Amino acid sequence: MPVGVLGTGKYSPERRLTNQELETMVETNDEWIVTRTGIRERRIAAADQATSDLAYEASVQALKAAGITADQLDLIVVCTITPDMFFPSTACLVQEKLGAKNAAAYDLSAACSGFIYGLANASGFIAMGTYKYVLVVGAETLSRITDYTDRNTCILFGDGAGAVVLGQVPEGRGFQSFKLGADGSGGDLINIPGGGSRLPSTAETVAEGKHYLYMNGRDVYKFAVRIMGGAAEEALEMAGLGKDDIDLLIPHQANIRIIQSAVERLNLPEEKCAINIDRYGNMSAASIPVALAEAVEEGRLKEGDRLVMVGFGGGLTWGASVLVW
Repeated sequence: MPVGVLGTGKYSPERRLTNQELETMVETNDEWIVTRTGIRERRIAAADQATSDLAYEASVQALKAAGITADQLDLIVVCTITPDMFFPSTACLVQEKLGAKNAAAYDLSAACSGFIYGLANASGFIAMGTYKYVLVVGAETLSRITDYTDRNTCILFGDGAGAVVLGQVPEGRGFQSFKLGADGSGGDLINIPGGGSRLPSTAETVAEGKHYLYMNGRDVYKFAVRIMGGAAEEALEMAGLGKDDIDLLIPHQANIRIIQSAVERLNLPEEKCAINIDRYGNMSAASIPVALAEAVEEGRLKEGDRLVMVGFGGGLTWGASVLVW
């Protein structure tokens, strides 16, 4: 059966961390950050907020937009690299907060590609008739794993959450294709070395900063420029569509230059691309669903529009999807 998006939601923490504030924390400046990344500010979760709290707020909005109640959900998938804790899953915590007593729940980890992976995973259950309604959430509190003495990474990341409810849609609507990929040989380009079974948490790993996000920015940039446009093209081909058929592109919001390279490769005018990196920075798995929710709020999508979502992330991973609205 055709599967699509029934409702969207988003949540952003109140606190804004501006480039001007970062100038007082590390050796950087607003012009340098904007020129190289396109970011002007990012949102930071409050001290008493965890990923499940952000995910909950976005989920409430998505459920309301879809016109269903939490107890109608069959499954909750939370895509995140910043779970509240190792276990239970953040999805289980969201289930409890929502009162979604009939839903199965689990987390999915594919870094910034996580939301696309989650959509592909969840839509399969509905297409097979296993479930009727699935909540997919991309939520991150990246500020918790960011080293604010490292000027190469602290300027990039922000916190937020976006959510969608998936269900059956009319024939000819919904997801037309998914293209997922991974290259584990690049796993060392962006990661958190400490805290797992390889380097368990010790006083030494904490002192050495092993629990902060590490990124080889130059190599990740090269990978992203190559993969973003390519993955989108493959997803379009799988759907039997071409570049001229795109009504709206929603890319992962990692770097304005990477986004612009994808727009150029797909021969799109910039007004056909959703861009909010200037206000949120890189929110990993949350960036695409937040941009999608904003596009819906702004009336940028009408029935029958062909939407391409594409992202890349640690793993290395990438994913793209074509959706008829």
